[in-house]
Formats: sequence, structure tokens, C-alpha cells
Amino acid sequence: MLDSGWSRRRFLQSTGAAGALVWTSGSTEGSSAEMQSFEFGEKLVGTSKWDLDTPALCLDLEGMERNFKTLRAALAKTGIRARPHVKTHKCPAIAKLQIADGAVGICTAKVSEAEVMIDSGVDEVLCTTGNVTPYKIRRAMALRKRAPRFIQSVDTNENARDLSDAAQEAGVVADVVVDVDPGGHRTGIVPGEPAVELARLVDSLPGLRLRGILAYDGASQHIQGFQKRRESTLKRLEGAAETYAKMVKAGLNTEIFSGGGTGSYNIDHENPGFTDVQCGSYLFMDAQYLAIGDAEGNEVYTDFVPSLTVLTTVLNASFEGRATADAGAKAMSINEPDPIVVGESGISYRARSDEFGSIRYDNPSQTYKVGDKLELIVPHCDPVVNLYDQIIGIRDDKVEVIWPISARGRSQ
Repeated sequence: MLDSGWSRRRFLQSTGAAGALVWTSGSTEGSSAEMQSFEFGEKLVGTSKWDLDTPALCLDLEGMERNFKTLRAALAKTGIRARPHVKTHKCPAIAKLQIADGAVGICTAKVSEAEVMIDSGVDEVLCTTGNVTPYKIRRAMALRKRAPRFIQSVDTNENARDLSDAAQEAGVVADVVVDVDPGGHRTGIVPGEPAVELARLVDSLPGLRLRGILAYDGASQHIQGFQKRRESTLKRLEGAAETYAKMVKAGLNTEIFSGGGTGSYNIDHENPGFTDVQCGSYLFMDAQYLAIGDAEGNEVYTDFVPSLTVLTTVLNASFEGRATADAGAKAMSINEPDPIVVGESGISYRARSDEFGSIRYDNPSQTYKVGDKLELIVPHCDPVVNLYDQIIGIRDDKVEVIWPISARGRSQ
């Protein structure tokens, strides 16, 4: 288990070889460019955070450890588990930490992310997006052949039959969960009898093994105000809860009832049969989540601390009331709300230009000159992480570890 008392040695050991090796899909050797980048990164260990070249994606290790502890303690009271979604960090080293901290497994958004994780030794993977094309289905079955604990999702009868045929051709039995729509109409099958019928089909097909259901309610995660968020979460999952009950009555396997996220981790357990939450952003936090408010009535979401920041350098301070820094849309994404300047007031930051961020002053706590550095809480952590090659782990304002973001760009 992680806690703030972890020694540096134990923390690095828990990542396996990640502290000394670049992990890549299909290989443990890494490309020449990756190795050169990583070797340069190793030389940064011990460097002051404030001496880093920018923009730099920084992770406060103590903050991350605190977030581990918060989620672990909360779930221990409810009896459900964590199945974190690694689309947030795309980093095998962090996935291994999550497993070491008690997670029942991890989630990936795409089969390509699953390939990276499995290649890196993280083999308890639930791919939450259905694989419907022949190419992706073949890739998924190849993963199942190498990783017996790889699980896929399905939301149509036709896809279930395709998966079964491909599994038989590959000589495996593929584990499958039925994806149930919680009302967002993004993916999933209609809850209730249609979902149960699909589950019955999966259970009958020779190439598949039914493991349960998936119902991720993304629409409720960012609702502002805890009571409104709770009411929405429970209402929208009524259909999934009904599906679960019908499957139990039909004698179908319901060992997995997975869903939920960072905004509803302390609500999801109220759904009967719920087994695990797919929290991802809890580890890092961002401006979007900070705005949703907590169960104590605070306007700021205080459950988890912001641990992920982008360090940026001021490039121009020639004009009154403003300055320009080097973290633009290519370093911060264009998601809203705007980034938050850490530790300051009366200062706003916008990252709408490709290469430059705009600092504006309104009765600021301080102003900046050329060469000064400032830290930014990112708008939305998932797409920001996908812009970088590595995460720089910081403790006591010094670089402690460099982790490759090995699944960066894996969107297929």
C-alpha cells in the first residue's frame, strides 16, 4: 500500500523496471529516440524542479500518494474496489503502482493502450471500448492469447458473435462484459431485457465467457454540487442496476459490475451489486474536477489534491497588464476551464495559441519578469498527459524519477 512514509527506494522498486528501462509496446528495448530521451531524463534526477526546461509535465509524488490513500480508505469503507482507467496517465509505471495499491485491475480506452500495458507486465486489463473491426478484433484476441486476464466489452449481438468466431479461430475463450448504456447514448446496449438477452447470448457462445457488466456514467462526473451529482448518478444507473438484478435472477455471471469515476467514487457503492469504480483523474486532478464541489458543501472539490502541473517560463513581459509564457495549446490542450496558476491570485492564464500562453493581471499577488517560471493546474489531465513523452516525478521540489508515457498517442 502507498503512504506518505514510503522511502524513495521502495517507491521506485514498486514500479518494477520502470525506473531503469523505457517500456514500449511489443518490445522492452525501446527505440533509439526513446532511449536517448530517457537517458537524458535520468541525468535530471536530483535537479531542482525550478531548473527544468519548459514546458514540463510535473507530478508531485507526495500529492499522488495522498490521493492513493484517500481513494483506498474511502473504498475500504464501502467494500468495492478500484479498477483505475489508465487513459488518464498512459504510463505503465503508474499502473503498476495502482495494482500494488490494491486495484483489482486497470481499464484502457483502446486496444492499443491495452497492448502497451500488457507488454509492460500489467495483465489485468479491461478494455472499455468495444472492438468492432476485424483488425481490432484480431489484435484483441492476440492479447487474450498472451494475457489470460484480458477482458473486452461488447454491446451488440453481432459483435458478440464476431468476437466468439475470432476467439475460436485464435484458440482461446475470451472474457467479456456487457456494456450497458447509462443514458448517455455514447456506447452500450439499452438496459433491462435487451442487455440481459445480450448477456444470455454471450453466455451461450462457445468462444466467450461472460464476466458481468460495465456501465460508465460519464455525464454525471462533472455535475457541480454533491447532492445533484449523487441524484443524477443513482438515477442514471437505475437501468444498469435493474439489468444486474435480472442477470442474477437468470443465473448469469455478475462477478463484475464496473463503472463510476472520480466524481462519483463515493456514490457508486449505493448501486446494488456494484464491484469497482473506474477512477482515473483522482490521481492527478485538474481544473474541471476542482469545480464540481465536495460532499461537505465546499465549492472546490477537496477530496483529492492537484498533483499534476505544467511548469512554464515567461518569455515576454513588455506590455502592461500581461505577459506571455511558453505553454500554449500544444502543451496544455484547449479544454476549458482555463489553467489555474498555482499559489497566486489575481492572475489568469489562457493557452489558446499553439505555442504561447497569455498571462493577464487583475490586482495580482505578484507579476512576472522574463525567465520566471510558474506552475499551472491543467484544464483536463487526460489530453494534457497525451501531449508529453514523460512525466517528471517531483519530491521536495527535486526530480526523483522520470516515467515514460509509453501509451502516448495510442488512440487506435
